[in-house]
Amino acid sequence: MRVFFVVVLLSHFFISTMALAAEPTVFITGANRGIGLEFVNQYSQRGWTVIATARKPAEADDLNALAAERNNITVEQLDVTDHARIDALAEKYKDQPIDVLLNNAAITPKYMSAFKKVDGVDYDMAKLSYDVNALGPLKMSQAFMSNVEASEQKKIIVISSKAGSFQEGPQRAMMYSYRASKSALNMMMYTLAFETAKDDVILTLLSPGTVNTMGVLGRMMPGSIQPEESVTNMVKLIGTLKPEHNGKMLNHSDGALIAW
Repeated sequence: MRVFFVVVLLSHFFISTMALAAEPTVFITGANRGIGLEFVNQYSQRGWTVIATARKPAEADDLNALAAERNNITVEQLDVTDHARIDALAEKYKDQPIDVLLNNAAITPKYMSAFKKVDGVDYDMAKLSYDVNALGPLKMSQAFMSNVEASEQKKIIVISSKAGSFQEGPQRAMMYSYRASKSALNMMMYTLAFETAKDDVILTLLSPGTVNTMGVLGRMMPGSIQPEESVTNMVKLIGTLKPEHNGKMLNHSDGALIAW
């Protein structure tokens, strides 16, 4: 009887250990606020293992508070323009399958600067926008591709924008740097999708909608939605992605195809 009891306990232990090991993992860039922070919140609530990155973790109070409450969140320092740091994190997590690599970090224009005409273009900001918004996700995808390939879900998600679409972007002179960087991002991911298709990886770009990231009292754009609504839609959509969504850009609310 005692032997039987021990066997039963061991069986429960191994089953529990396997269940814990089976929890999916999401790696999120730009996780200190707004959409990124809400992704951390919702995926951690679902029991996922969450690797959340921020440029300045010491100043990421809300993210650190979440990580203190939930033991499935790990906070890492990362600036996506720092390719050496990306490589160092890839080495650190080389044996960790990543089910969803979520490229969220981005530079977005301030409300007033968004409407500056060509004589107001800041070329230093334009270069930085390209480095963060376009090259950042490409480098992340390159560095962590083997982690994604080793996972169960095999998904690379990139937060893009309709502003980078020639067909669906605003038909007016605005957001020069941001729109150009997102168009470059879209082309890089479109091109990369020809590779991911061969490795059974699903690479999908999502438009999060016009999201208020300034807080309820700081809403600036008419028709904007809160991060909770956008992320709830996107998490649901990410869970339904299939190989036919590889290389596509989809709308957050209904999964509709967005034209390039």
